[in-house]
Amino acid sequence: MQRDNDLAYRMIAEREGETVKVERESPLIMVAKARIWASEGWQVVITDADGKSYAADEFEGLLAA
Repeated sequence: MQRDNDLAYRMIAEREGETVKVERESPLIMVAKARIWASEGWQVVITDADGKSYAADEFEGLLAA
């Protein structure tokens, strides 16, 4: 069982001095959220449980597994 503070995916979105952080267990939900934020002009990075970071053009790599 995974603890609440040990979620698998973290997203950080930044724009015009603002930062938003989101954590989720599902890569599908995280990628969907990240795509929405990116489409609104935010700079978005997703980090997985292993610490690997994915920029917007790499989000598909999270879903390939």
